[in-house]
Amino acid sequence: METLERIQPNRQVMAFILAVFLSQAHPEPIRYSVLEETESGSFVAHVSKDLGLGIGELAARSARVVSDDDKQRLLLDRQTGNLLLKEKLDREELCGPTESCVLHFQVLLETPVQFFEGELSIQDINDHSPVFPTREMLLKIPENSQPGTIFPLKLAQDLDVGSNGLQKYTMSPNSHFHVLTRNHSEGKKYPDLVQDKALDREEQPEFSLTLMALDGGSPPRSGTITVQILVMDVNDNAPEFVHTPYEVQVPENSPLGSPILTVLARDIDAGNFGRVSYGLFQASDEIKQTFSINEATGEILLMEKLDFEQIKSYYVEIEATDGGGLSGKGTVVIEVVDVNDNVPELTISSLTGSIPENVPEAVVSIFRIRDRDSGDNGKMICSIPDNLPFVLKPTFKNFYTLVTESPLDRERQAEYNITITVTDMGTPRLKTQHNITVLVSDVNDNAPAFTQTSYTLFIRENNSPALHIGSVSATDTDAGANAQVTYSLLPPQDPSLPLASLVSINADNGHLFALRALDFEALQAFEFLVGATDRGAPALSSQALVRVQVLDANDNAPFVLYPPQNGSAPCTELVPRAAEPGYLVSKVVAVDGDSGQNAWLSYQLLKATEPGLFGVWAHNGEVRTARLLSERDAAKHRLLLLVKDNGEPPRSASVTLHVLLVDGFSQPYLPLPEAAADAAQADPLTVYLVIALASVSSLFLFSVLAFVAGRLCRRSRAAWVGGCSVPEGHLPGHLVDVSGTGTLSQSYQYEVCLTGDPGTGEFKFLKPIFPNLLVQDAERETKKPRNCRSSFVFS
Repeated sequence: METLERIQPNRQVMAFILAVFLSQAHPEPIRYSVLEETESGSFVAHVSKDLGLGIGELAARSARVVSDDDKQRLLLDRQTGNLLLKEKLDREELCGPTESCVLHFQVLLETPVQFFEGELSIQDINDHSPVFPTREMLLKIPENSQPGTIFPLKLAQDLDVGSNGLQKYTMSPNSHFHVLTRNHSEGKKYPDLVQDKALDREEQPEFSLTLMALDGGSPPRSGTITVQILVMDVNDNAPEFVHTPYEVQVPENSPLGSPILTVLARDIDAGNFGRVSYGLFQASDEIKQTFSINEATGEILLMEKLDFEQIKSYYVEIEATDGGGLSGKGTVVIEVVDVNDNVPELTISSLTGSIPENVPEAVVSIFRIRDRDSGDNGKMICSIPDNLPFVLKPTFKNFYTLVTESPLDRERQAEYNITITVTDMGTPRLKTQHNITVLVSDVNDNAPAFTQTSYTLFIRENNSPALHIGSVSATDTDAGANAQVTYSLLPPQDPSLPLASLVSINADNGHLFALRALDFEALQAFEFLVGATDRGAPALSSQALVRVQVLDANDNAPFVLYPPQNGSAPCTELVPRAAEPGYLVSKVVAVDGDSGQNAWLSYQLLKATEPGLFGVWAHNGEVRTARLLSERDAAKHRLLLLVKDNGEPPRSASVTLHVLLVDGFSQPYLPLPEAAADAAQADPLTVYLVIALASVSSLFLFSVLAFVAGRLCRRSRAAWVGGCSVPEGHLPGHLVDVSGTGTLSQSYQYEVCLTGDPGTGEFKFLKPIFPNLLVQDAERETKKPRNCRSSFVFS
């Protein structure tokens, strides 16, 4: 009880069994009739014509016949529209003594839901004869009975009704009695024996008469009973009941053996003629099985369970008989009181197990509810849980339609378990529940979604072809073929990008492969779009951006720009013997085609003519003197330098640098033996050009020196400057700016000046102007007055 009171469904629909929803029903029921005992499969009516429906509409709308008593006695041929009998119908079995026998049914049309109510009247045929309860009966009549006295006889039962039922009684011919047919208020016909003349026991103590019951059929049927009449001595007072009729109400759930009522009859005679015994009079088998009466006390007891839904009242005829054989009749009316002993019933008429998502107001089920109780016990409430996207709609009488309240989403919930609860209003309340499982079928309403909007993949250059470089992944929340994803490369936004020759994608799993070896120096990065498409109809797709970064590999060795290594005459660097430690001799300039740490260059002095005299800075390639020069140091030096990058494994290049120690540039330039040997092997044209250039330069220098000496009090000495010249064609023009890839990252400018001291006449040079370098020694040499004559710029 407490559990039922706690149920508070928010969507309850009160449904009364007798409520009629005429809005969706045919305004008047269609009526048909058929004779009982008609063979099964017999034609009853053409339903589609009577309902005004076209040929094939019954099949298109899934028409069916539903009976009120849940027994399918009729068949509907959807193709022809004919209503047929499914079985033989026995009117007496279906309706009993009720004259009007009507079967109620409904024609149910789905999509859309529509009901038509019908009635089938079963016509009676004369297939039963009147039957008496026994083959003979004994009747005791006192001899002082007066003519005209009426004696009740046993009545016959005829299961047929109307004109085929029992119509009259007749008696075999005799001189003392005749039979009178009497109509009862219930419609039954009772036989009464009427005395025609006085009896004389001494003359005739007994009579044997035949009572015949006739029905109204054609031909009529009959039944007989033998009436034995005994003429008794005088007992002139019959028992009489105190109350008649007796009326009593009995709950249908009364236990067996419960007392119903005690009747009382009195007889004013004395002795044995005044002693009364009780019994049931002309009781049917049903009454005999349900009730019993105590012969001595008149107490009526319940012998069989009562059922209000089957029989609502009983009319029991009772008899009180004295010791002399006289009897009195009485009636007991027993009203069966309904109790809430029947749970509501739910019958599914139509059920759809799978509903497509995104469909509004889809019909899930059509069902009917019923409670066999009456009054409040038969009133019902139908409900479903309020947290489901479904609603119940009353359709027709006690029919309901379960529909979706809003479109379903399979990705949110793919299955629903719906519990339909039907509760009556009786005390205590009874309920029944029915579970329905609804599957939501998938519709392709979700496009594949990549796990990332963009992917960045890294691949090292010089890779092997068909190398797996990464994967993209997309998921689809749909199901089945709608969730199967295929991958593809979309046309590149840059038409110049040969995407088809660079990468490929596995259509099934999204794996990306490099089709050929990549070169970082030619292509550092590229982007493209990949698409993911499902297999739904229509197909949905999405795309993501893939960015491929090519990683540099140390596949390029350093390249030396200066000193040039092109096979021409070697370059000789001039160093004055007065140079102090740290004096800048030259700068090795190199570049590396790689990037990052693969292009970080370091410099190393591998071999020198005189170790310890020169050193190279590891990070910028500057070759400087490591100590003061002395007269003992050789004039010609050959330095072997190594340029190495920072890759793994490292790559390197070597370069040879020639250095000539001179005394203030006054010493003529003497080529190194190795250089002379190389020059000897050079092209003769080059030798001629060098000799011509040297001659012109000498004449020009001597002219300058003569002019300077004259102005410096004739004490100046001619100075000859020999230098290293780099042919213009030996330094490629694209190496002017090597910022970020080589060691020559800024401009260097050096001045060569002629001092004003007439005693020496030496060149003091190689002071860096920009940037700031270690030039302390050079500055000390330039504190004396000097005249700058020329400058050299290295970039």
